[in-house]
Amino acid sequence: MAARPLFLFAHGAGAPSSSAWMVGWRDRLASLGDVAAFDYPYMRAGRKTPDRLPALIAAHRAVLASSRARAKGPVFLVGKSMGGRVGCHVALEETVAGVICLGYPLQSGATGAMRDEVLIALRTPILFVQGSRDSLCSLDKLAAVRARMTAPSTLLVVAGGNHSLEVSAAQRKASGTTQADSDAAVLKAIAVFVEATAV
Repeated sequence: MAARPLFLFAHGAGAPSSSAWMVGWRDRLASLGDVAAFDYPYMRAGRKTPDRLPALIAAHRAVLASSRARAKGPVFLVGKSMGGRVGCHVALEETVAGVICLGYPLQSGATGAMRDEVLIALRTPILFVQGSRDSLCSLDKLAAVRARMTAPSTLLVVAGGNHSLEVSAAQRKASGTTQADSDAAVLKAIAVFVEATAV
């Protein structure tokens, strides 16, 4: 039997690893492997504004180093929004099996600046899970970036999903599905990505 993968799970800019969203996804990921969720230093200190990117990367790498020591299988960096973006930067410097972005923030909500340079530089396999209503990641712009990427990339679009992959009531009614159905489809896509990547 293959060793269980380790998912190093990073939160988004606005809510800690103890948030209901993070706990829900931590529990789902635990059905596929071991999960280590953590908080960045600014969140632990109770500050609202995230640390600058170099500090976030350093903190993420430190947790990766300590987690890797007890990992028996392949390591995947999973992140919500900002956590996924920082994970991409970490994967430029550290060898991991793959990166899983739950709502990659392709454009800054504050300035509109594109955050595609790290994706172009990436060589590690990556799974994008993006809501079709995500205001921080137009699917057209993501498609253009993916066409320029060297890293193997996979995309799962959550129909009617927002930046947190929450499906609109209109979409749920039209499709006859629930949020749980959508989350299960995302989990299945993650399982397929892990199985294909961790060889």
